[in-house]
Formats: sequence, C-alpha cells, structure tokens
Amino acid sequence: MTQTNEMTGGEALARSLLAQGAGPIFGMGGFQLLPFYDAARRLGLTHHLINDERCGTFAADAYAKVSGRVGLVDATLGPGATNLVTGLVEALNAGSPLVAIVGDTHRDHSWKNMTQETHQAEILRPAAKEVIRVEAVHRIPELLARAFQVATTGRPGPVVLIVPEDVCHGTHGFADSAFDSDPRYQAAPALRCRPEAGDLARAAAMLAAAERPLILAGGGVHLSQAAETLTALAETAGFPVAHTMSGKGAIACTSPLSAGLFGRYDRIANDLIDASDCLLVVGCKLGEIATKRYTVPAPGKTVIHLDCLPEEMGRTYAPTLPLWGDAREGLRDLLAALKDRKSPEARADWRATVVEKMAEWREMARARLESAEVPVSMGRLMGELNRHLPANAILIADGGFAAHWGGLLYDSKIAGRGFVPDRGFASIGYGLPGAIGACMAAPDRPVLALTGDGGFNMVLGEIETARRIGLAPTIIVVNNAASGYVKALQHLMYGENAYQSSDLAETDYARVAEAMGCLGLRVETPDALGDALQQALAETGRPTVLDVVVTRDPGKMLPAADSRAVKVKKGDRVA
Repeated sequence: MTQTNEMTGGEALARSLLAQGAGPIFGMGGFQLLPFYDAARRLGLTHHLINDERCGTFAADAYAKVSGRVGLVDATLGPGATNLVTGLVEALNAGSPLVAIVGDTHRDHSWKNMTQETHQAEILRPAAKEVIRVEAVHRIPELLARAFQVATTGRPGPVVLIVPEDVCHGTHGFADSAFDSDPRYQAAPALRCRPEAGDLARAAAMLAAAERPLILAGGGVHLSQAAETLTALAETAGFPVAHTMSGKGAIACTSPLSAGLFGRYDRIANDLIDASDCLLVVGCKLGEIATKRYTVPAPGKTVIHLDCLPEEMGRTYAPTLPLWGDAREGLRDLLAALKDRKSPEARADWRATVVEKMAEWREMARARLESAEVPVSMGRLMGELNRHLPANAILIADGGFAAHWGGLLYDSKIAGRGFVPDRGFASIGYGLPGAIGACMAAPDRPVLALTGDGGFNMVLGEIETARRIGLAPTIIVVNNAASGYVKALQHLMYGENAYQSSDLAETDYARVAEAMGCLGLRVETPDALGDALQQALAETGRPTVLDVVVTRDPGKMLPAADSRAVKVKKGDRVA
C-alpha cells in the first residue's frame, strides 16, 4: 500500500477537505488548529478570516442555502466554539448542511484549567445534528467524511468536528486511499427516498378529486432543489401555491398560480387555505409563524404532508395522509400520477379566484408600494426592490421585520432560492454575513441584504471581511434609529410613548461604510431609491452600504395594516 509522507493531523484535515471538494471556509484561528491553517495555505484551500465566529457560521449557512453544498466554518476552542452556537442552531432548524471544525485542549492537560477550556462539546451538542470528537490522528479522514455524510443526508444539518490540539499537531503516515471520498456527500440531499407507493397513489387520488386543492410550500422545497418540479406540478395540475417565508420561490411570485405568503402575514393565502378542500404541505414544519400561532389551517382540513423528516409530521397539525420522502422525488411521483387525471381546466374557477384575489390585493397594496412618504416607507422600499432587482438576484433577509416585509411584499420573479431569510432561528445580524456566503455561492448573481440598523450594528465588522475578499454585495440598512420590531410591538401592545430600550442613536451608515473603504449611499427620500439601487448594483470589487432612512413612526413599522387599527387581546401574538 502506497504511503504518503508523514503529515500532521492539521494537514490530513486540509487534504480531507480537498478530497470532499470543499468550498470556502470561514474561520478565526488559534494555536490548536495552526497546523490546519498552515496546510490550508500550502495546499490552496479557500479560507477566509472572519471577524466573529457567529458571522462565520452565518456566512457558511447562507453559502449552503444558496448552493446546496456543505458550508464550512472553523473556530478555536472555548469562546471560538461557543460563538458558533447561534449560527449552528440556525442551520439545525433550517436544515442547512454545515461542518464546523473546532479546536480543543491538548488531551494530556485537559481539565487542568487550560486557557479557554470549557465543556464545549456539551454546549455545542444541542446546537448540532451530531458532534464528533477525533481521538486519533489516523481517524481524521474517516471522521471528516462521516461529518459530510451526516450533514447531507436525511434532513440536512450542522455537524461539529472537534479536533484536540495534540491530534491536530500530531503526525501519522497516511495511505493514499485514506483521502478517497464519495462525491455524493458534497451537497444535500446526498440520498433521496420516495414515499411508499400505496400512500402516493392515495395522495394522487385525493388531489385529483379535489375541487379546490392548494399547495403549501416550505423551505424544504429549496433544500430538496424541488422548485422546478413543484412549479411543473402546479402548472400541469392547476394547483395554486402558497408559501412560507423560507418557501418563497417555490413558484415565481409573479405566476398566476401564486397565492403568496401564508400565516402570520399573508396576501390572500389564509382565506384560500380556509376555502381549500385538499392541502398538499411540502417541506414545511407548520411552525408558529406559518400557522399564525397554530390557527391556520383550521382543524379538520384534509392535509397531505410530504416531508423527509417523519417526526415533523403531526407535530403541530395531524395530517390526513403523511408522505415520508424527499420533496423533489415525491413531487415527481405525484406529477406522474396526476398527468392522466382530471385536467386543470376542471379547476378554472378556482384558479381564476386566485388571480382575481391577488389582483385585488396588489391594488390594495399599491399605495404602500408606491408611497411618497418621507422618511421612506418600508412598503416603497419593497416596491423599488421589485422594480429594480433582476430576476436572478438573491435577497438575504435578516431576522426581525426585514424578513416579514420581504416575505410579504417582495416578489421572486423566477422559481428557485432567490429570497434567503434566516428563519431557522430568526436571529438578527444575519444579513451582512449571509450576503458574504451568498456571494461565494453564486458569484454571477447580484446579492443584496436587507437588514435593520440594529442587526447591522451587531456585525458591522464584517464589512471589512467582504471588502478584503473583494465581494460586492449591496447591504440595505433599514435605518429607523430603533430596534424596530421591538418598538413596534411596544407601540402595538402598550400605546404611544410606551417605549423602553428600543431606540438607537441616529447614525449615518453611509459615512461609516465610506470610512471602511466601501461605497456608502444615503437615501432620505423615496424618489432617490431607484438610482441608488442601480448605482449599488453596478459597483464591483467592494460592498455598498445603502443607508435608507425609513419611517420613525412605530405604528408603521410592521408589514400588516397600520398597527393602530389592530386590537390586541391578552395573550395575542399578532406580529
């Protein structure tokens, strides 16, 4: 058996990543992983220093969401490891394939108060799909391959690979075959299963018999790369489609079959759900926001639930028929089964209802999308994005109301993952690092991030990261000088002037961006939005910060009707 030169565990780790076709790695080094960093330099791994490990995980998560490939992040022991937790939970809840490489103490000295030592495996375990600790140098290729396999199969998710100092710095003579890999585990879903044939035939019969069928699409459609198949099924069978925030793009928002967002905020979909006689739920967990705190659908609806994770079915709504399988494969089978069934013309009235109601909604929303208010209305900002963004643009939506406004009012013009909200954990601070990951995943597509000023404040240092790498995302800062979501909720629940710890200092983020070597554009009136967006989209080689001064009125910060008109009862969660 041919032997390579003896190498450190760190070099074995780098070679194993190259064998897995590794994409960009985001990380911040420490002594424990220095042999890995040295090997990355010598062997040509694409590795980028990040300013905060949480942001490295966010960037890796967005890279995975957009590309389907495994996102990669590394961190040193202790605070580096614990800083990963928020991003790992996002990936765990959202189903993003990630591998996080984490250093640890020298095992000869563990639990002797070593610098930065903590129970990091125990801290990380509930935030990951699996935590793997490498106990011997020669097992590094095997266990890294295992991490990729776990991350990309079943419901994808994050895997933590913990590498102690002595394992990373130790040496071993590896056989050439140690670095063989199976390319199927480089992207998710690596393995696909199909629903049981009898259940699938029953589902097809239920859908064919329905007069008012409706598809409810979640983010699992994109994890399965099933948007094209779902669109084909919808168009062939004449099924309208509503979506969650993560499921936007399951069908183009501009399609006559699109019923838009459903749940806490909706266009027309909640009423259609109520009227439907058969709901096909695809890749959706039916969580709190999607179900308007578990009130949509109403009890007793006929529901077919297709998901790759059987334990999600029945967690919040008992389906009439559960279908365990990959979204794309299940939809392909349903499409084949329905081709010779009732023609879509038989549901012409149902489809016409969708088109009519959506036209009415768009007319109602026109005043918001075209608002001339100063400061700028959030509705007008969404309207300008709809007008100026090309069809292949990627919009990263930060947590808080940036995702809600985008989910409700932004239109994806083509099917596919073009709207990327961090709905796994809904943490604020995702927008900027998410844009970095998306730029790396799709270098030929324009990438924009929509983030509040509070979220931008959290991660502002990553502007330096994006500039250093030479990326050109547009970061739209929704500047309302407030923690807007909290302030709006305080206004909604307690009335005017009942605000506590929700105001921020007025800041000119365009000037901040300029000081950091980026393009900074400040927009204070709605008529300047279009030109500013065009200028930002034309910028190359460095980020643009588009500082949009939006309404300071907390009664207009939420994307429903003016919240002064909303009546809140005790225990309600209306936003």
